[in-house]
Amino acid sequence: MSEFVLTAINNNIGFITLDRPKALNSLSLDMVRAITAALLGWRNNSSVQAVVIRSSSEKAFCAGGDIRFFHEAGHSTPQGGSALLEDFFTEEYALNHLIHHYPKPYVAMMDGIVMGGGMGVAQGGASNRLRIVTDRTRMAMPEVNIGLFPDVGGSYFLSRAPGQLGTYLGVTGDIIRAIDALYAGLADIFIPTTALPALFNMLASHDGGDIRQAIQTFAAPFKKEADPNASTLAMQRDAIDRHFSHDDVLAIISSLANDESTFAKETLATMKKRSPLMMCVTLSQLRRGITMGVAECLRMERLMVRRSFEHGEVLEGIRSVVIDKDNTPKWHPASLEAVTPEMIARFFEPAWPAHAHPLRDLS
Repeated sequence: MSEFVLTAINNNIGFITLDRPKALNSLSLDMVRAITAALLGWRNNSSVQAVVIRSSSEKAFCAGGDIRFFHEAGHSTPQGGSALLEDFFTEEYALNHLIHHYPKPYVAMMDGIVMGGGMGVAQGGASNRLRIVTDRTRMAMPEVNIGLFPDVGGSYFLSRAPGQLGTYLGVTGDIIRAIDALYAGLADIFIPTTALPALFNMLASHDGGDIRQAIQTFAAPFKKEADPNASTLAMQRDAIDRHFSHDDVLAIISSLANDESTFAKETLATMKKRSPLMMCVTLSQLRRGITMGVAECLRMERLMVRRSFEHGEVLEGIRSVVIDKDNTPKWHPASLEAVTPEMIARFFEPAWPAHAHPLRDLS
């Protein structure tokens, strides 16, 4: 088990608390295993009627996977621990699948930074989830900034966001706030941080039934404080749908370049910093994901992450952002014009026969 994951059962609710504040609760393999063990242990435990996952820190719910570990393991040999990288992604994606199909209410307190792997342990499935955002929420799937793609089920939940919002969020990696998350269907309710102590007091005295209804009733007075229609995504929705409806990143860039709005110029500037190859791979990923179930999406992403480390773009991205912190990645290729269809297709070429896929048993 992990020292960074605390579990407890109180008032028939299983609480999972992420407690690695110095690393913004970045997920390690031990943390993935600890969360998985808790959920498996509670799945058929009649004394646990619901699960709440939260953070011990006000700053972050979870900032994603431990990318320093990714960089170290990605440069290692099997003797140096490189096999742990394969284990991490296989087990993390299996955890995402477990959460999506969990048979009990699953409540995610997305207070603070919620990015990458944090989204994977927060999104849940339509039948079990309640995703809470606060005035401190900063949400993103920013993987293209480090030469990766939006994984942990991003193929599934981003591709199902209204219009082209998921495409925009995945290809640009932009950070959004609580009302944007509500508008994009990536969160369900807003509760201000000042009300969180009262929320947990309410849960401690909850007298049975689905806690999601009790939380929604608790949150109802705050609805007027977070109007999704006042969000940036809502105000830019027409432009996002128009520009990001293209199935080619160069076409998206061209469309934005012909738009004189501040939003278009800022989006262009953001995309110029991202990995050209991984923006293209991400766009293809999301177009494929819309026709897939969650298990299929996770199997596709497990293949894609294998190809990503083979290529090395992610190692260069992490080096630039986290290791050397020079923020000047040497992307390969360096321009969108140099990205070929064959380069993109490589990320989707099978690495194993179907019967040997690491996530073959997901259903």
